[in-house]
Amino acid sequence: MIKAILFDLDGTLLPMDEEEFTKVYFSLLCQKVAPYGYEPKQLISTIWAGTKQMMKNDGLKSNEQAFWEVFAQNYGEERMKDKQLFDSFYSHEFTQTKAVCEENPLAKEIVRYAREKFGRVILSTNPIFPKVGTLTRMGFIGLKEEDFDLVTTYENSRFCKPNPAYFQDILKRFSLSPDEVILFGNNESEDGDCAYRCGIRCYLVGDHVIKNEKKLTEYERIPMNKVIETMNKYL
Repeated sequence: MIKAILFDLDGTLLPMDEEEFTKVYFSLLCQKVAPYGYEPKQLISTIWAGTKQMMKNDGLKSNEQAFWEVFAQNYGEERMKDKQLFDSFYSHEFTQTKAVCEENPLAKEIVRYAREKFGRVILSTNPIFPKVGTLTRMGFIGLKEEDFDLVTTYENSRFCKPNPAYFQDILKRFSLSPDEVILFGNNESEDGDCAYRCGIRCYLVGDHVIKNEKKLTEYERIPMNKVIETMNKYL
């Protein structure tokens, strides 16, 4: 019996080309903070280093702590005061990334249906963004925090995909077994293989599937307009 539905965000519920999105995101961020003395090349390098540290997180600290420790190492503790500046970016200028995201008029209906039929719905987006940045991206397709039982962000998570501990932590939080969960994602490594290692069934959705030549198994691909039909198989 399925008791929870998990949805990835970027590339899944929110259709996008992630490379194009990242370019625009970094460009906007660099423009925002340049007047405060942040040189673009060093800033982007620091963000990638902080992201790598979050991906390596072993659960002893939050992803937020892991990221900002790297930031402080690169810029000094005195620059930690600028965290508010970055949070402001994710509430304001970051909204312009919507221009390189696609519409998904089915997103709200799919999430509503999942809650109605299965009770628990989790947005299992890779928690490398702050909550404010995740809520901004959710807003592009009309989704809100209250639509989900959990939205994983860097504040409330201690692991990242493709570490299986990410999904294992979600299972533990809600006292779920792997066979009680279905995941809809778009990445053969971060969604498919990561879930597979935990025993969770994964479907790859939409037109922005990210492939992995060394994937652990084959994953069924479905268009967005078949997600509800696929969920119906488990009623």
